[in-house]
Parts: sequence; C-alpha cells; structure tokens
Amino acid sequence: MGDPKYPRKVWRKPKRPLNYELKMDELQTLGTFGLRTKRELWKAHTELSRVRQQARSLLALTQEARAEKEPILLKSLSRIGLVSENASLDDVLNLKPTDLLARRLQTIVSKKLGFKTPYQARQAVIHGHIMVGDRKVDIPSYTVTVAEEDSVKFSPESKIPEMLEKTKAEAPKAEASAEGEEATPAEATPAEATPAEATPAEATPAEATPAEATPAEATKAD
Repeated sequence: MGDPKYPRKVWRKPKRPLNYELKMDELQTLGTFGLRTKRELWKAHTELSRVRQQARSLLALTQEARAEKEPILLKSLSRIGLVSENASLDDVLNLKPTDLLARRLQTIVSKKLGFKTPYQARQAVIHGHIMVGDRKVDIPSYTVTVAEEDSVKFSPESKIPEMLEKTKAEAPKAEASAEGEEATPAEATPAEATPAEATPAEATPAEATPAEATPAEATKAD
C-alpha cells in the first residue's frame, strides 16, 4: 500500500476573518471571479504570499547568488502571465491576489468565449465543455499559461456556442419590445383619463336632496 499521505493545507485563513471591510472585499472578489467559496480566495492569498517570500529571500542574497536564482523565479511567473519577460523583483512584490485569479481557466473562459457571468463559465468547465489544446480540462482553478491561452476553446460536441448565438440574436428583439412597452405610458388609458370627481353622482351635493330642503316646521302634521 505504501506510506500514507498526510497532505498539508494549501491555504491559510486571514488573521481577522470577522473584519467588516475585509469581508466586503472578499465578497466582491468572489462575485467578480465567480468563486464558489472563500477557500479558493484564501488559496490565492497563500500562493501569492509564498511567491513574495521567495522574492524577498532573493533580495537578501549576494549579487552572484541572486543573478543565478532570480531568472528562474521570473521565468516561472512570466510563463503563467503574472509578470512580463523584462520584469524585476519589485514587480513580483507588487502582485495582487486578483492577478492570480485572472489566470484561472474559469476567468479566461468567461472573458474569451462570451459568457455573461463567470458562474456560467464555471459550469461549462465543470461539465467538460472546454478544451485547452487537444485535451479537456474540467478544473476551474487550472492556471492557464501564456502559450495555452490562445488554444482555449469549446469541445466539438458542445452545444453551448449555438445557445450563445441564439441568445445574442434574441437580445435585440427583447430590447425593442421593452422599449415599445415603455413608449406607451399607462397614464394615457381612457379609464384613467376620466377623473373620478366628474361623475354625476358626486356632482350632485348631498345637501340639495329634497328631504333636507323641506324644513321640519312646514310638514302637514304641524
């Protein structure tokens, strides 16, 4: 059977998880990138912390050792599109968690293939409608390299492209019908154009009734 594996957690919770401003920022990031739980966001924070730690450790080395190890780190980061080829360690230290989330397969599919929301793109990835090159990838958090970005496409048997084209074709018709309904105001209906105050029943005052116009002293009984 071999030795049992004890995997380590690849994410760390924030030190102040109940901070209101932090919670609002996390919720906004979750909605922007279509993340399922905050754990996916914490993974990006942890990975970015690891990369920054490597950059800071390189700054503390001698010039010879830094010249040998710095290109390795920059090349690995430029390969996945986090920094440019001519970047420096200062650019690595200025990275944000959103930069890592922007290289997820889910985010690239949402921007490139015309989905309305990142959650639709996530569902397409999970159900096997997306290919990277010649292979299907059903992992939304898959990090897309710069070389693979142009090869992200729908699988041949997927019906999603036809559904998206149909939705785009029906959108102008729906907008035109909505504008037509707004052009006809509800206040111009004949029933509402007749004020209730002009009805004959209300035009006759109650004080003018014959019963009230005849005084009680003029009755025949008196």
